[in-house]
Amino acid sequence: MRILAILTALSLGATSALAAEEPSGCDKFKWPIERERAVLTAPERAKLASGSEQTALPSSAITLGLVVPGEARLPAPPERAPKDGTFAGFTSIKAPKAGLYTISLSAGAWVDVVQDGHFLKPVAFSGATDCDGIRKTIKYELSGQPVVVQVSGAKENSLSIAILPAE
Repeated sequence: MRILAILTALSLGATSALAAEEPSGCDKFKWPIERERAVLTAPERAKLASGSEQTALPSSAITLGLVVPGEARLPAPPERAPKDGTFAGFTSIKAPKAGLYTISLSAGAWVDVVQDGHFLKPVAFSGATDCDGIRKTIKYELSGQPVVVQVSGAKENSLSIAILPAE
């Protein structure tokens, strides 16, 4: 019985420590996010279904419709397996201009960026909870080749994505 109490206490302590590691508030991002947040919350976001192809990088944020992972037909298996009860989707962009970009999400989800058949590694990552309109922003170096942005593990069936040149 005593061992069970100790294990329970350790488990609660570990859970609290994990929650404490997650920054909270808009001021906790590693770089300014005002531009990304404004684009993600603007009313003129284009609504796209998962699997939509865009000819160029969108000039504003998009709201991507998501489906259950088994129906998402993601071009590449996500680097992190989605949990049950979550949603996934993707959009492809035929001709992005080469450069450093931020890909920002309105809600929590895993992001994979695939270019030339390979997962791109982020240059930088920042995220925080309790910031209305934005949950995370990730910097990627894109080439001029077609790119796929896929999300998985989302709790809702849609989320907004902004893909902007990094400042």
